[in-house]
Amino acid sequence: MKLSARSLFREILDNDESYRLFCSIAASGEAQGGWENGRIAALVPDSQRDLAPKIARHGADEDKHGRLFMALLNKRGLEAVRIPEDTDYTMLLEGLGIGLAHEKLRRDEQLTERDVLAYLAHSRVTEQRAAEEMALLKKVAGDHPEIGRAVKMISRDEDAHLAYCHEELLRLAGAGHGRTIRALLRESALAEIKVYRDVSLAVMGQMARILGWSRATFGLVALGIHGRYVFERLGGWRRLVRLRMPEQRDALGTGKAGPAPEFA
Repeated sequence: MKLSARSLFREILDNDESYRLFCSIAASGEAQGGWENGRIAALVPDSQRDLAPKIARHGADEDKHGRLFMALLNKRGLEAVRIPEDTDYTMLLEGLGIGLAHEKLRRDEQLTERDVLAYLAHSRVTEQRAAEEMALLKKVAGDHPEIGRAVKMISRDEDAHLAYCHEELLRLAGAGHGRTIRALLRESALAEIKVYRDVSLAVMGQMARILGWSRATFGLVALGIHGRYVFERLGGWRRLVRLRMPEQRDALGTGKAGPAPEFA
């Protein structure tokens, strides 16, 4: 088998067990993002109340994505599986102190302005990763009869989320929070590239077991993951922290998240 992103992903899609794990991991991560954004919107401080509707919209989009992946599972007659802890990207980042802890979000206590900065910096980094991942999926599976439509929809949403983070962070930097934002972005990015490497290795290790890959095949996949981490650690991480005014302005300012389409 020729190793490429397309061939690897198509193999994962064609096997029910690997497809089940892929959709379960994606659905779990999106559902967590939906809950987190919903809680942040409810707890945002009075000084940043104008952000609340945008944060809520972000959360509604993430929740919609989770329902999309569940619908894709249901269409094939599959149920979600419990995801391995070492594939839980969100919780591993939280364990490193990145973003806002779930314990904090469960309390009915108003957040601080610094909490909002931490949330936006964390989101700017992780939404960059999400946008890149969905762009790749759209390239290799945008024409897939089962998931192509969902991938294109989610990719558009992730681009909007990233644009929103750029715009709001630039606004807050202009209001005097630039130094704090730069520090938070750097901290988030350096933690994220490590977690992304570890989660990628864990996920592909599970896929290798399910699909019966040879040691050589998994070794090549792992080498690519490690190579990407080295590139990012040596400077590639900087793309995750740059801020520029997006072409799509006020990306989450109007309208509501659309319903998850039926895949019956």
